Amino acid sequence: MTFNVQIKVMPLKNLLDPQGKAVLGGLKNLGITSIEDVRVGKHITLQIEAATENQAKAIAEEASKKLLANPIMEFYEIEMIN
Repeated sequence: MTFNVQIKVMPLKNLLDPQGKAVLGGLKNLGITSIEDVRVGKHITLQIEAATENQAKAIAEEASKKLLANPIMEFYEIEMIN
């Protein structure tokens, strides 16, 4: 069975996000000054072939830990989608 999984990878909240700061600066240069902070991350979708939803989630967890997210600088959230 094929399962669709979304993984959101974001910088840790206590770390500087240089890309987010650059976007914030660009917005301010465009006159959009009401935005106070920007964080930029990654949105990854996977199609996983697995016997069960739990097995698919475990595969997504392993992929996130080993490749998709850097645990020193980022956190991730996994969501099963239909």
